[in-house]
Amino acid sequence: MVFVSKKKKNILKNINKNSVYSFNDAYILLQMLPMAKFKNTFESVDIAINLGVDIKKPEQNVRSSVVLPNGLGKNIRVAVFSDSDKDNLLNCGADIVGVDVLFDNINNGNINFDVIISDPDSMKLISKLGPILGPRGLMPNPKDGTVAKDLVSCVKKIKLGQVMYKADKYGIIHTSVGKINFEKDKIKGNIEALLNSIKKNKPASSKGIYIKKLSLSTTMGPGLFIDLSSFIY
Repeated sequence: MVFVSKKKKNILKNINKNSVYSFNDAYILLQMLPMAKFKNTFESVDIAINLGVDIKKPEQNVRSSVVLPNGLGKNIRVAVFSDSDKDNLLNCGADIVGVDVLFDNINNGNINFDVIISDPDSMKLISKLGPILGPRGLMPNPKDGTVAKDLVSCVKKIKLGQVMYKADKYGIIHTSVGKINFEKDKIKGNIEALLNSIKKNKPASSKGIYIKKLSLSTTMGPGLFIDLSSFIY
């Protein structure tokens, strides 16, 4: 049986999961909830954005990336498939660089990183790891900028707080936009950057309302619907 404190019960009583909140009101409620700590870090602020797209149509698959101006509040571990410019890549923040050694690590189940980027020449080899990387969402893809010639620039962007996003089979984008201990203006700035990027990547064949709904939650907290007019995008 999960124990719920009296304080949390009182806060949850004031939350109507069917209501639409302004961003400011929603973030105050989320911050009032008792915060869980995981390995010396705070819970993430997670976002779900419902899009007016038909995922069955390939041209309406929404996938891209954006650098959040206020970062994610955590260190992103980056693996780079390349044998070129190794020292420079390590100096700018890459955690592991190589081709054969990285291939063997992944093939043996040693996946100690959050993002994989690659130069185009290595993709033929990486494709053999598809059954391992695909289900984990780690397969490099040119659409989200994880396959590129300028790998140094890629590493720098990821370390600054770049997020890769993709609409799932229901047309919903899920990602994190920071930590619950962030000031509200920093979270809002990250959300607006994400919304702007999603808007720029609207499929030409998508009709009607494109960005339909948005909800925010913490890792362990309830989801709250947010009034889209709270944001400028």
